[in-house]
Amino acid sequence: MNQLEAMKEKIKVIRMLRVLKKSYTYEELSKITGLPITVLNRYVRGKVLPSVERARELTEKLSPYLNLEDEVRRRLKYDSFGFFDTMSVLSDTNLLALIAEEVALRYMKTGVGKVLTAATDGIPLAVQIANELGIDVVYAKKKKEVGVDKFYEINYVPSASGSITTLYLPAWALKKGERVLIVDDVIRSGETQKALIELCKQADATPVGMFFLISVGDIVDKLKEEYNIPVDALVRL
Repeated sequence: MNQLEAMKEKIKVIRMLRVLKKSYTYEELSKITGLPITVLNRYVRGKVLPSVERARELTEKLSPYLNLEDEVRRRLKYDSFGFFDTMSVLSDTNLLALIAEEVALRYMKTGVGKVLTAATDGIPLAVQIANELGIDVVYAKKKKEVGVDKFYEINYVPSASGSITTLYLPAWALKKGERVLIVDDVIRSGETQKALIELCKQADATPVGMFFLISVGDIVDKLKEEYNIPVDALVRL
């Protein structure tokens, strides 16, 4: 194991503790881990890192208490009309990093060279996944950036609005033949994600998969069948 791999193991368990601390008290975590509260507090605050051996022990002890799908479901906030807010998920960088690590493991050997998303809510997760894969993240916007000469662009009609929406992606963002992972926070009808696929086609880039934090309905299965690539969601509603 090299130094980078060792550091990743240490940081991962710190992230696990920070996520769990939002649901468990230090007293409860102490019983789970067998460590004094003072030690756990120093880990959570980043004052000290555990050794590799202790990090592995803690990961084994904490894993049964941290299910990422359940954690996301628990944090969703619903209004009286049944709409949900994802802010408490997207704002937690430790939770997103743990999710991103799992996603990156699935695509590490696919030769993916870019992560593509649509601004704005998909950006936090896309950045974390790209970081884990060690590649760049690019995102399509609904407005043209000043200072960019050439764009790929696609018009589509989101079913929720009934009006034409245009996505713009700088032409330099994707290269011909580049393998692309499409990421977003929530997928409902799939129109935006199909638009991202079309942007890849314009750039002669190749989508190798899609990942979503949350999917509504059976759209994930439909996209998988239509494009014949891996399409996954952590939470299905």
